[in-house]
Amino acid sequence: MWTGPAIVVVKTVILLLGSGITYIAYKAYRRTGTHSLRALGIGFGVITFGALLAGIAHQILSVSLELGILINSVLVAIGLAIIMYSLYLERR
Repeated sequence: MWTGPAIVVVKTVILLLGSGITYIAYKAYRRTGTHSLRALGIGFGVITFGALLAGIAHQILSVSLELGILINSVLVAIGLAIIMYSLYLERR
């Protein structure tokens, strides 16, 4: 079935892009000291970690696809909440 390799490819792309965004946000935070940029980087890092953890759980630990999706979804929700908080910090 082709869906297994497709999931691995998409999760790898998410990992690369998310890591890049997290790194750029961290560098911007280090340069400016802006707490909203730190929170932004943490939010994207949590989302990226969720994709990585869900992929590892499904592919290596043989966790069901449903549980992998749940793990990913919970971490995406937490990451988005942190990103929303970072935008709130920027407005203050």
